[in-house]
Amino acid sequence: MVREKGGLHTFVVEFENFLRNCTPINKAQPLTNNGIMKHMERFKKLVGIAFKFRCIPQNPFNQYNMKFEDYDSDFLEEAEIQRLASVGIRDSGKGIVKDIFLFACYTGLSYIEVKLLKRGDIVTGIDGEEWINVKRKKTKTPVRVPLLSQAKGILDKYSDFPDVKNGHTLLPVYSNQKVNKYLKIIASNAGIKKHLTFHVARHTFATTITLMNNVPLETVSKLLGHTKLSTTQKYARVVEKKISKDMAQLKSVLETNEKKEVVNGGQPLANLRIVR
Repeated sequence: MVREKGGLHTFVVEFENFLRNCTPINKAQPLTNNGIMKHMERFKKLVGIAFKFRCIPQNPFNQYNMKFEDYDSDFLEEAEIQRLASVGIRDSGKGIVKDIFLFACYTGLSYIEVKLLKRGDIVTGIDGEEWINVKRKKTKTPVRVPLLSQAKGILDKYSDFPDVKNGHTLLPVYSNQKVNKYLKIIASNAGIKKHLTFHVARHTFATTITLMNNVPLETVSKLLGHTKLSTTQKYARVVEKKISKDMAQLKSVLETNEKKEVVNGGQPLANLRIVR
């Protein structure tokens, strides 16, 4: 029972404070603000059900605001994708993880969607080419993604894998924990300093593979299986930040060149030609 003093709203606020100050179950993964807000979202649904069936006199979340912080997840840029694809991996297990990660980079599928992918999920699309046709495990939203040549090459590489023993799944996918463990090692071998997890592949598909190649935001939203366009817009924000960063670097280079010209007596630098 919730104590009367302070009311239900106070109880909700105190529960948030408890989450912020409790000892994490996994010390290596303490709760972040957004993690706490996700817990509060789940709690809100339960409280909403209790209010609907008149188990409580009022819904305390009517006066409670979620406080999510903007967070831009890591993604790989084109040069990093190529570096990862070309890095030599002697261990066969890590080689498999590299291939599966790259497959997700070119399809946008989540870990569980890649793990459960079967031959029946590869269909002929409206253009006569092969498409992936699955339902998002998270929202049950249908997703149809054209099979890019890079992804098809990986499926062809493991064409002998499907078997009755593995449920006829198309790719050998290890546990999520093992995959993420191997990705850290692979990233280090490839000289990539970003925190690589399997989910980074989905962000890479949304940004580097699609948006940065001028695929419209609405199309990317459909490819990712998002139910709201606003969910996809965060990737557009990341792309804008990348453009801003690149332009800042360009500005710095141009300013440096101008200073060199001044030192050169105002004459164009020797390694530059004026094209008429």
